[in-house]
Amino acid sequence: MLRLAKFEDFEALLLGAAIYATGGGGDLEKGLRLVKEVFIDRSKSVEIMDLSELGSSTVIASPYDVGTTAPNARLRKPSRVANTVVGALRILRDGLGLEVTAFNPVELGGGNTAVALYAAGLANLPVVDGDRVGRAAPEIHQDTAVLMGRKCTPAVAVTPTGIEVVILDYPDVDDYEALLRYLSILSGTHVTVIDTPMRIDEARNVLIRGSLSKCFELGKKVLEARRRGSFVPRIVAETMNGWIVFHGIVREWRWRNEGGFLVGEMIVEGIDEFQSRVLRSWIKNEHIMVWLDDQPLVMPPDIFTLVSRDGTPILNHVVREGMEVWASQLQHQRYGDARRG
Repeated sequence: MLRLAKFEDFEALLLGAAIYATGGGGDLEKGLRLVKEVFIDRSKSVEIMDLSELGSSTVIASPYDVGTTAPNARLRKPSRVANTVVGALRILRDGLGLEVTAFNPVELGGGNTAVALYAAGLANLPVVDGDRVGRAAPEIHQDTAVLMGRKCTPAVAVTPTGIEVVILDYPDVDDYEALLRYLSILSGTHVTVIDTPMRIDEARNVLIRGSLSKCFELGKKVLEARRRGSFVPRIVAETMNGWIVFHGIVREWRWRNEGGFLVGEMIVEGIDEFQSRVLRSWIKNEHIMVWLDDQPLVMPPDIFTLVSRDGTPILNHVVREGMEVWASQLQHQRYGDARRG
């Protein structure tokens, strides 16, 4: 069990999650504000627990946001819901009569991992040490629950503009993804979702266990390396059991807000040992396909992430032309497989 009580604990976890998130996963700064509000300002802590530490009757669900962090994203109507997570928790309990006793993040990311922590703080419940992607992904199709044949229903969804939806079933995952995405488009920014309630026996087959501990370990090492003045990109790559694949300056970043996704292409010109080389990435919220000198380099599920000299993750919604970046790659793994069963 991992207990988070100090702001630095939460910062380490969310920093590591944002690095593993491959350029997406939500807004890290917003995530840090959420956990500060519910934990630090109220002097509370949260327990991150492995499935083996939870009772067999535990019901686990995933709170997260669906939407875009594109810089031009704005609410299309005045906000009518002060707190969409509170609204979703209310509908889950009062509308569906579902008593959830733990939460897990749907994916790794500074934003969506924080949403799960935030919900747990509001409900005074633990968080499971595991997620359903092992990185961040733009669509529900890449989710381990879906890949294991588990439907995400029953689900609740709440937008800041006041739309409240209960989803009891769907014919296929394309419809589920399209419905949630359309709710985010109607909002203009995002929709908060709580879905896929599972008991322990189901969760053992779905969750990528130990992923939050991995994020916490990475974040701690980044913060320690900053204090020592070490070269942080190398610490990031080594801690992730990966390697630095590029160092350069962002030459072009062409993006658009398309159907609720941040879609674009990034071109990075190499410097130092990568002089005269060019890296290109196609992005749909996260880095999806990466080429080095027009040769394929990385594709999902493997992880490609950009960081600054001090290890700050360069998330795609904050990229600016002229930024200096280091790129790391690692082979995706189902964290904690040895502890599954």
